[in-house]
Amino acid sequence: MSTSRIRRVVTTRQGGASAPPYDSFNLGEHVGDRPEAVVANRERLATGIGLPGQRLVWMEQVHGRTVTVVDGPQAQPVPACDALVTSQPRLAVAVLVADCVPILLADPVGQVVAAVHAGRVGARAGVLPAALETMRRLGARIERVEALLGPSACGQCYEVPARMQTDVEARLPGSACRTHQGSAGLDLRAGLWRQLAAAGVARVGVDPRCTIEEPVLYSYRRDGVTGRLAALTWFEQ
Repeated sequence: MSTSRIRRVVTTRQGGASAPPYDSFNLGEHVGDRPEAVVANRERLATGIGLPGQRLVWMEQVHGRTVTVVDGPQAQPVPACDALVTSQPRLAVAVLVADCVPILLADPVGQVVAAVHAGRVGARAGVLPAALETMRRLGARIERVEALLGPSACGQCYEVPARMQTDVEARLPGSACRTHQGSAGLDLRAGLWRQLAAAGVARVGVDPRCTIEEPVLYSYRRDGVTGRLAALTWFEQ
């Protein structure tokens, strides 16, 4: 079987048109930034990755487990979902984050890719298994799927109430941890990695950067009012 070339991109906050506190490569249009700055940044992103702007598909993320299949360009962000799946070549599906875990999935043989927004609520609700099942229905085979867990709040920085930690751990085993201060924390990437392994995904890469610790990345927990970075994936025919 032939294998498609899978492309993955994770942006930072550098090199854009947005003014503080969104400086400068903010790609989120829902955070209070000037619309013209976001448009300019998205155009710059499209040019940089070599795709027409209309071939980038965005989501109206709601911290749920809804997965939407897209088969072509979308004039507006896909409403009320937290994962996009496509089998169309050169159609980039994108996820926006500023502490949540962006997950990029691909079956290079089956030619199916997905972008998943996995914050605490969505990860707890099972957005990742839902995305994998949707990929399978489009022809992907789970044993061929490659995954990238992008930059997010690390467990040592993500402090939560003990009751919340227990609740998430019950639904996303492996996510409970201790913070730098020794308090209850959540390492969502660890729990998601275990979830991928349990599903049969053997090829898992992890971007270890913590959005809270890395000034070059956006972090809502660190800054409050801030921009959003993007993680995108697509395949070349």
